[in-house]
Amino acid sequence: MTTTPVDTPTPAHVLDSPFLKAIVQQIRANDAYGTYRNWSDELLLKPYVVTKAQKREISVDGDVDPITKGRIPAFYRSIAHRIETETGMLCQVVIDLSHEGFGWALIFSGRLLLVARTLQDAQRFGFDSLEKATLEGEKLVEAEIALANRFPEVGKL
Repeated sequence: MTTTPVDTPTPAHVLDSPFLKAIVQQIRANDAYGTYRNWSDELLLKPYVVTKAQKREISVDGDVDPITKGRIPAFYRSIAHRIETETGMLCQVVIDLSHEGFGWALIFSGRLLLVARTLQDAQRFGFDSLEKATLEGEKLVEAEIALANRFPEVGKL
């Protein structure tokens, strides 16, 4: 198994993934001051890459830093956005995260709970590569689209 260094340019086909485009869209949509307006997509996504060595260096004893607290909701809102796009069902995201890095990420539509993820050690939130972030996100999106299509009447309540 080979890993690419964080500074290696990300292949264009990875950046063209609908899931990563949704993350970039979420980051820019929540940028009230236009700070990220001229940043490249790759630069916006770079904080999502946290290697195992970097994770070991991050202490879980302190509070979750604000930048990491912003990355987590953007990731789950991207999943919700992709589900909405594919199913037409309005999705809501709820993130309950303590300052210690523990909590929940929920995505629901109507009364249908699509995603219920436990968050722990949120200080270390990230993926080995953007490819792995895409795989994780798309895996969740596909599973939840199948669930939403299986119970559409519950999602409309």
